[in-house]
Amino acid sequence: MSARIIDGVALGKVIRQEVAAEAAALKARGITPGLAVVLVGENPASKAYVGSKEKACLEAGMHSVKVTRPAEITEAELLAIVDQLNTDPTIHGILVQLPLPKHINTERVLLRINPAKDVDGFHPVNVGKLVIGDPTALKPCTPWGVIQMLTRNGIDTKGAHAVVIGRSTIVGKPMANLLIQQGPGGDATVTVCHSRTKDLPAVVRSADIVIAAIGKAEFVTADMVRDGAVVIDVGINRVDDASLPKGYKLVGDVAYAEVAAKASAITPVPGGVGPMTIAMLLANTLQAVKQSS
Repeated sequence: MSARIIDGVALGKVIRQEVAAEAAALKARGITPGLAVVLVGENPASKAYVGSKEKACLEAGMHSVKVTRPAEITEAELLAIVDQLNTDPTIHGILVQLPLPKHINTERVLLRINPAKDVDGFHPVNVGKLVIGDPTALKPCTPWGVIQMLTRNGIDTKGAHAVVIGRSTIVGKPMANLLIQQGPGGDATVTVCHSRTKDLPAVVRSADIVIAAIGKAEFVTADMVRDGAVVIDVGINRVDDASLPKGYKLVGDVAYAEVAAKASAITPVPGGVGPMTIAMLLANTLQAVKQSS
């Protein structure tokens, strides 16, 4: 068996085009969706990611604001920035890029964001709404992107056994909550695996859909996946490779080549889930606009 590749680049482009069309319709009514991204410090990966978000935002016809501050900023100063963005009528979505410097309480900053503008979907209000199935919930971008990959590629989750490997608040937990909701992309039977799971390979082998979000390079191997399973690889890891100009390569949490030989469908790394995250960030900003007007 040779797995069908679920292309996140192509699907992300489609969703971004859909968002751009809706944003244009809103602008015709005098409403320009606005997204503010707050970047603290000089983390290269964070800077690159924020740059990608800003570019995608502008391409979608949205108002983009980037607030940059040095790593030495005080927590009080950062909270004041969030307060200002909360009350800015031109801003519909606020994202504080993580990680923050260690002297700043991340939870306190995220709690300060107006839940109606929490386009990352991390505020407890949105987490609670997601759990109870409230459609106004702003959902975490990466797992929400995974749901789009499944539904738009005709992968039926109804009655399927989905195994989520990883229980982070960013991916694992919201992923499980999305999969058990009623309706398209939901109605699955979900098992969440983690470092304390007994005989994890056996549990994963029972899955119709495997979602790997554990942060360990090529952790999921062919012997852990049953024939015909759908495999979604959320991980992105740097692995040293002296043969490459950069000295490293990017791999997922799944041993791609060997698992692709058994799976019915699989996401690549890079080019899989990653591009969906930014696409869903734009979609969430659009949702926030609609719910505020």
